[in-house]
Amino acid sequence: MLVKIIVLGFIVAILYSLGSALFFLVREKQGSKQDADRVVKALSWRIGLSFVLFIMIMVAFALGWIVPHGV
Repeated sequence: MLVKIIVLGFIVAILYSLGSALFFLVREKQGSKQDADRVVKALSWRIGLSFVLFIMIMVAFALGWIVPHGV
């Protein structure tokens, strides 16, 4: 159950990062370097969080903490 909560937390953080990047992209003024840097930073966080989540899911599967179900 703990792994599921952690995965859900990562998904929420990823969606928050994506939303903040969208906000800064829409709000960006013409030629504003500060907002452009914020967009890049938010998308970089999203990529990093997604990568860590993927690795964590692979490790949890390998250790047997999560198991696939047959449908």
